[in-house]
Amino acid sequence: MSTPPNTRRIVTSHNEDGQACIQIDSKQQWHDIPSLGAKVATIYIIEDGLPTKDNNSSIDGAERELDPNNLNLLPKGPGANTGATLLCPGGVTPMHRSSSQDYNILVEGELILMMEDGSETHIKTPGDVVVMKGGLHAWKNPSTTNWAHWVTVLVSAEPVEVDGQPLSVMSV
Repeated sequence: MSTPPNTRRIVTSHNEDGQACIQIDSKQQWHDIPSLGAKVATIYIIEDGLPTKDNNSSIDGAERELDPNNLNLLPKGPGANTGATLLCPGGVTPMHRSSSQDYNILVEGELILMMEDGSETHIKTPGDVVVMKGGLHAWKNPSTTNWAHWVTVLVSAEPVEVDGQPLSVMSV
């Protein structure tokens, strides 16, 4: 029987100065579920959210409007957005922060996650996951020949607070 992929779970946070940084960079921990013939890995659990009622709607969620005040990444009001990103060879996004908690899953290629504190984390195994908790960050595709492709699930969140002050949504 083959072994599970050696994928990583990268979780961001903020340091004592309020700068976005990497909190956890570890291998995903796979657990057997013999009754299903499967292995599962918990990536991140939120316990304080409200469940959606969207399971009973026939509206195409991809047609809903996004909030221009939150970088057009999230719906107006509480909710979530699942999207895919392609970044060209050598491409770099601007540094940005949204009021959300994001689950970024690498599908193909490689990425470098650049954080506000100056750290850079190389993500190169399909299935690696970055949990972005409202941090100021950018993405860079280090390849000169291949596109980077990742899927992101963005969940509305309260803004990060430092010394009682909320950090603003931004793109620089």
